[in-house]
Amino acid sequence: MKPHRTDGVSLSFGVIFLLVAIWWAVSRVVTIHLPAVGWLVAGALIMFGVIGLLGAIRSGRRPAPQPVPAVAEQAATEPEIPGDLPPEMHASIVRELLEEPTERFRKEHPEADTERPQQS
Repeated sequence: MKPHRTDGVSLSFGVIFLLVAIWWAVSRVVTIHLPAVGWLVAGALIMFGVIGLLGAIRSGRRPAPQPVPAVAEQAATEPEIPGDLPPEMHASIVRELLEEPTERFRKEHPEADTERPQQS
């Protein structure tokens, strides 16, 4: 899996919902009398929702693509040979890589052409 940067908005909402779940579980066991906790939680969730919307809107904006210089266009049309190899040697390596492996083995090891005795 490819690593990616941390998304602060998703992390914030995950922590908030985890805290709400913990708060709910604790409130089932222990009775705590706090006035207007519902309004406080609702206000916090609305605030985080607005922050999430602003983050989504801001991340949707992409910078305008930069024009490609003429030199880069010319270089893109010509194939580049990697390394300092002459074109003939590069072509020879490519031909060798495309060759059938069994044929190459037979050329390198002619003594292996004799049939193997069958084992019983």
